[in-house]
Amino acid sequence: MLSPFFILAVILIRLYDGGSVFYCQERVGKEGKLFLCFKFRSMVVNAERMGLGHIVAKNDERITPVGRFMRRFSLDELPQLMNVLKGEMSLVGPRPTLLSQVQKYTDYERRRLEVFPGITGWAQVRGRNALSWNERIDLDVWYIEHWSFLLDLKILLLTIPALLSSESKLYGKNGVTVDF
Repeated sequence: MLSPFFILAVILIRLYDGGSVFYCQERVGKEGKLFLCFKFRSMVVNAERMGLGHIVAKNDERITPVGRFMRRFSLDELPQLMNVLKGEMSLVGPRPTLLSQVQKYTDYERRRLEVFPGITGWAQVRGRNALSWNERIDLDVWYIEHWSFLLDLKILLLTIPALLSSESKLYGKNGVTVDF
């Protein structure tokens, strides 16, 4: 069903600058296992070595025009379906984080690693990056403690309106996010 979009994304990304279509980044999954998280590349090649590094600002010049559109609707996350098929991620769960973040986790924050990371999650549909780090952690832990098939179904249904909500939720209150 998604193959026409994947083909279009591949063509547009390649036409823009000829670079790699996918951006692969090491993330931390269930029980602290490392895996390569797949995304469509939405920024210029080697963007993590330029400007703000892993911090992304709303008007970040490293974001390509195609990438800006994909990020607005989180379409750059769709290749994570490959991570789901590989058994590294789930459709629903806390978002996968960088190792540098996990190394600073408290015991409470480490609870996020009790389940597979998800493409969408309770914190995503409740405010995304407009939430503070502590609010996201609290929502992720709440999700883990209250997990059910019906909750996952509810989150999946709430994901579409969440994606269509304001851009401030994508980049947060101060216009930046750490989620590269």
